[in-house]
Amino acid sequence: MSLIQIYQCMCDETRLRILNLLQAGELCVCHVQEILNEPQVKISKHLSYLKTRGMVEVRREANWMIYSLPTRPSRELKSNLACLQDCVAEDPVFRRDTAKLAKLRGKFTDTSPICCAKANRATAVAK
Repeated sequence: MSLIQIYQCMCDETRLRILNLLQAGELCVCHVQEILNEPQVKISKHLSYLKTRGMVEVRREANWMIYSLPTRPSRELKSNLACLQDCVAEDPVFRRDTAKLAKLRGKFTDTSPICCAKANRATAVAK
């Protein structure tokens, strides 16, 4: 993955917001849509853009598409994602996204289609 590809992906606020959210773990398209308050088609378009450039990975779980950061990111991508995390810490838009994600994760149920629910499932099974 070249630096040019990385910076082309990172030159859009929506894609930066998506990448920032994915640093916390996998998310379904519908959850990204809910957090960013954008139409599904716009979110899917940006996720597709990121996927074709190797910035995100996708897997299908039943009817849902689950997106995550690459399991083996290049050194350049790792460095730029770390920089993104540092840079957005004080930005109100990114802070709001992070707060919405935390609130949404609290709503995940045992039937949630995303991997984040697995922790909830494990807790439920343990009880």
